[in-house]
Amino acid sequence: MMQWREGVVVREVSAWPGAVEYAVRLGSETDPGEEVRALAYTAMVGRPEPGDRVVLNASALLKGLGTGGLAFIVAMPDRLPVDAPESDGHIVKARYTPQQQMFLAVDEQDSPHHHVLRDAESIDGMPVVVADLHSALPAIITGVRIVRPDARIAYVMTDGGALPLAFSRAVAGLKEAGWVTETITVGQAFGGDHEAVSLHSGLLAARHVVGADVTVVVQGPGNVGTGTPWGYSGVAVADALHAADVLGGTCIAALRVSGADPRPRHRGISHHSTTAYGKALLSPAIVPVPAGGGELAALVRTQAAKLAERSRADLDIVEIGTEGVLEALRQSPVKLSTMGRGLEEDLAAFVVSAIAGVCAAQRISER
Repeated sequence: MMQWREGVVVREVSAWPGAVEYAVRLGSETDPGEEVRALAYTAMVGRPEPGDRVVLNASALLKGLGTGGLAFIVAMPDRLPVDAPESDGHIVKARYTPQQQMFLAVDEQDSPHHHVLRDAESIDGMPVVVADLHSALPAIITGVRIVRPDARIAYVMTDGGALPLAFSRAVAGLKEAGWVTETITVGQAFGGDHEAVSLHSGLLAARHVVGADVTVVVQGPGNVGTGTPWGYSGVAVADALHAADVLGGTCIAALRVSGADPRPRHRGISHHSTTAYGKALLSPAIVPVPAGGGELAALVRTQAAKLAERSRADLDIVEIGTEGVLEALRQSPVKLSTMGRGLEEDLAAFVVSAIAGVCAAQRISER
């Protein structure tokens, strides 16, 4: 269900590559209503200016959702954006929707990289870290940089959450800081430095086109959950590990952990990780856990050991030291936040994600 509204742009609030947030007054100039937040993807609708009349998709705003709980500008009915430059690409994403996009995919026949991906069969042991929440991405990358600040890091965004990569301010900030080398959007996700039809092609492109030392695979912002064991988008981490394993990668499963979530099923290792890695996963993976003292670290190690015993996959539980991790996380170029909690409010969530990055960096092979 879509709920439509019209409004008038009042002012620009903030901007980052590919997206602009506006204050928009609902209603018309003659019958104004309340002021709301609205986001425009510039590649899709152009760049509105104050005074422009806009048509909004207000469904998420009216529902009061968290991530994505704002209006989206669908069109400026009084003027059209300038056409994008011509491209040889013919791969359509957000397919068969009114705002479908056409791209030159890295793996299609007209791509200059087609011949490379046509013949590529392996990612040559490249470490691939997967996580189920987009908020884990900056922490994982921080962990990689603790060990290998020179590492080339690719981010592969899957389509379990936001489809436009431009929705993520974290990715924009990580790119600006030089912490992410290049981005690849796969499946129905779009807007990366490279587009790929499948996750497998995206991983191959990360290795052979980007030249990545480490690749991080995480869905876009906006994890979907239903309170049921299998009804959440993060279960796709198992599929990501399967793809990395098939392609000869070093598979690293980042745990979703919390020391502050009020829901018992998310304390220590989240039930989402135990479902994905304990029931859905069929291929081998390394599972980093924090070494050292502390009640929560001990709980996570105990839970991980039980997870490995029950899992259908061969899970290698590896203890990783946390020395220097918190200090490094505090130097992140982007805000750290997960489920509305910042770094100091839920240290464990970010530290355990970061040690997955440390683990990956320790397994980079020199080429």
